[in-house]
Order: sequence, then structure tokens, then C-alpha cells
Amino acid sequence: MKKVKITILKTTLQEDLAKEYGVEGLSTCPLMNYQYVFALAHGASDIWYYEDWIKTPGVAIVSCNDGLRPVIMKLEATDIESKPE
Repeated sequence: MKKVKITILKTTLQEDLAKEYGVEGLSTCPLMNYQYVFALAHGASDIWYYEDWIKTPGVAIVSCNDGLRPVIMKLEATDIESKPE
């Protein structure tokens, strides 16, 4: 399994929705998890989204599924072997 580089491109807060539905004091999201990381880490080369909405193999632009405070990330496959810690 290879390491995947994760770059946070943007953290957002949908203020109108947070005001209506969120708890008092809600701010941008501190947590992230991703299925695309798993695919890229295991060397997926023919993933369905290449040439459909992503032009660069080994890269995915994804966002979390938090509707009030989504985070946009760039995931990049690397050649660095992952080792258990």
C-alpha cells in the first residue's frame, strides 16, 4: 500500500444552513475520512473518474459529506510505501 498526500484546498461553513440547523457556535470541520484515499493508496489506476471529471491520473478532488461545513481536498497518489505505525 502506498501513501496518499492530502492537501486541504478549502474549508467552508455554510453560514445560512449552520444558523438554521447547526448547534450554537458551529465552525469549520476539524475531521476528515475518505474512500478515494483507499483506492489511491492501493494503486488504482483505472478509476472511473479519470477523464470523466479529473484530468490527472493519481489525483482526486473530493469533499467531505458534511452539508454544513464541507472541506475540499486534493488527494494525490505517491510512490512512498506505507508502513504500520
